[in-house]
Amino acid sequence: MAKIILKNISKSYRSDFKRKKIIAVNDVSLNINQGEIFGVIGVNGAGKSTIIKMIQGFIRPDHGEILVCDKKPSDPNSRLKMGYLPENPYFYDNLSVLELLQFSAAASGIQKHIAEKQIDHLLNIVDLHDVRKHKLRTFSKGMTQRAGICFALVHHPEIVILDEPMSGLDPPGRKMVIDLIKSLKEQGKTILFCSHILNDVERICDRVAVMDKGRLKKIFRSDEIVANSMEEIFLNIIQGK
Repeated sequence: MAKIILKNISKSYRSDFKRKKIIAVNDVSLNINQGEIFGVIGVNGAGKSTIIKMIQGFIRPDHGEILVCDKKPSDPNSRLKMGYLPENPYFYDNLSVLELLQFSAAASGIQKHIAEKQIDHLLNIVDLHDVRKHKLRTFSKGMTQRAGICFALVHHPEIVILDEPMSGLDPPGRKMVIDLIKSLKEQGKTILFCSHILNDVERICDRVAVMDKGRLKKIFRSDEIVANSMEEIFLNIIQGK
């Protein structure tokens, strides 16, 4: 069952300089299935972040249709089913991570006793429980990234969207995120995972889409990844080989 459906979506912008039209996403169609870890890779400007923004309902496509759990991204019920970690998460830094997660859980309508258990569980997983009352302004880049992961998951979303989740993390932190993503898959969650770190994509994704200059160049399965070098596959595709 497809949880995310993109049908012939396109999106363009006008640049500030000379108001030149820039095509960010060009006629992309794909389905992301329930319980799947779906990776998206591409160089900067390939269209990955624009696709994520459209799935979230932050921006609308110029053409085409997007469905999330059979609803449009603008539908409030659709948004509640998604958890999102941006590449550079920013939070009100006068809050503690505990206060941040309590606020997010309350805003999502989660009962207090359920929220408390989920928050404790997540903070233990990402090794922030001992600093849960510390202000976010005291957090390092990696700690903020881990807080962002908790923020994305605190409301038990069906779909988890992670944009460069390894950014700022040391090797133990990266392993923690990889193990967490695998655990989410075991729970039946659907994960959309964007990363520049090809080794991480190779290790955890069921399918991988390669984007280049706004176009979807190819989608390949995990068994194809195992048989070939991810880096070699990626470079051959974007170089047109």
